[in-house]
Amino acid sequence: MAEIVNLRMARKAKARSRKEAEAEANRARFGRPKAERLKMEREEERAARAHEGHRLAAPDEET
Repeated sequence: MAEIVNLRMARKAKARSRKEAEAEANRARFGRPKAERLKMEREEERAARAHEGHRLAAPDEET
């Protein structure tokens, strides 16, 4: 026999879990100090510049 499920409670539980997942993502995204966030941004920019510096020129770009 199937288990009886209260749909109202199931809907509320689903909403709670969705809100908790969103809160966890926001804590990871916004929960860092400004100095740490700026440091990570500088490191990402440096890595992007280094990556661009190692790019080979495309065959049609003969300059």
